[in-house]
Amino acid sequence: MPIVQIELIEGRTVEQKRVLAEKVTKAIVESLNCPETAVSIIMRDMKTDNYAKAGKLWCDK
Repeated sequence: MPIVQIELIEGRTVEQKRVLAEKVTKAIVESLNCPETAVSIIMRDMKTDNYAKAGKLWCDK
């Protein structure tokens, strides 16, 4: 049973997450030859002040 965790910076729409879930599931099913029902995806939205890159908070960009 594949379980995928995806960290996102907040701001994605529900529709974007639906598309992501469908495409990730399809890729896993094709790669691992498992049924769709075996694939679980956890998406976590991070606030922009909880993510930093190159020493700068994302919200300060």
